Amino acid sequence: MNTENKCTTEHKEIGCILCPRTCRIDRGKQPGYCGMTDTVLVSRAALHMWEEPVISGENGSGTVFFAGCNLKCIFCQNHEIAHATAETKAKAVTPNALCDLFFMLKDKGAHNINLVTPTHFIPEIREALLTARGRGLGLPIVYNTSSYENVSALQMLDGLIDVYLPDLKFYDPAIAEECAHAPDYFKTAAEAIGEMFRQVGEPVFENDLMKKGIIVRHLVLPGHTNDSKNILKYLYETYHDRIYISIMNQYTPMEHMKNHTLLGRKVTKREYERIVNYALDLGIQNAFIQEGDVAKESFIPPFDLTGL
Repeated sequence: MNTENKCTTEHKEIGCILCPRTCRIDRGKQPGYCGMTDTVLVSRAALHMWEEPVISGENGSGTVFFAGCNLKCIFCQNHEIAHATAETKAKAVTPNALCDLFFMLKDKGAHNINLVTPTHFIPEIREALLTARGRGLGLPIVYNTSSYENVSALQMLDGLIDVYLPDLKFYDPAIAEECAHAPDYFKTAAEAIGEMFRQVGEPVFENDLMKKGIIVRHLVLPGHTNDSKNILKYLYETYHDRIYISIMNQYTPMEHMKNHTLLGRKVTKREYERIVNYALDLGIQNAFIQEGDVAKESFIPPFDLTGL
């Protein structure tokens, strides 16, 4: 039995083991840790202009925002849909309907199809991507993830994803535990990113757009500069300039985080400059940085069923 069939069969027979939570819940009957059943729920499908320039380009990235999340960071800027409840605005779609969304975004001029927080729907997404390929979609597929992934699940997508857009959020297990109840986050995410690199390799560009490769995102958190330095050091020592790194300054404390001791504020200019300077000292060249005040809630799209 090949990897994708084995993973799909097992998670249906013994409960969901798609992600590292391995909650083993029968998602055909009730929601798993991610908050989702095996019915794909989408909260938004639209052109998005606020990804890295090589992803958004001039027309925008064709983003499909999935409801639910297997990591559930306490500070999540997409908290409204990541921490899904019965009140979350989302529409159920079949794999065929999901494929139709891809073509709708293509017709709007999207440079690529950008799957946002897709982990818990990998089998259904795989089916939609295979159908889209058969129908001649012809756009790069971007997999936009927290990186809290099982390698075996990612292998189900081998050959279907062109650009991986993974986060590398936390280095210290204590920080990962506090922020996401996932002390194994760094080890798990590092292995996942290694699998992503095996699949897509070094970056390929065409007309200033990334057609293949990896951009690892790191969101700098207030009061956690040492953790950020450890992450940048790991990425550069492991991959050098065979990947791109996006050092993000857009942390926005949501209302429920305003009283948190460390995470209740934005990142200071000095904190962010310290991380950027450290990246330069390491020798990192393939990097994106954010200038100006990008920590605004206006950068968070409305999850209002646009495109559905």
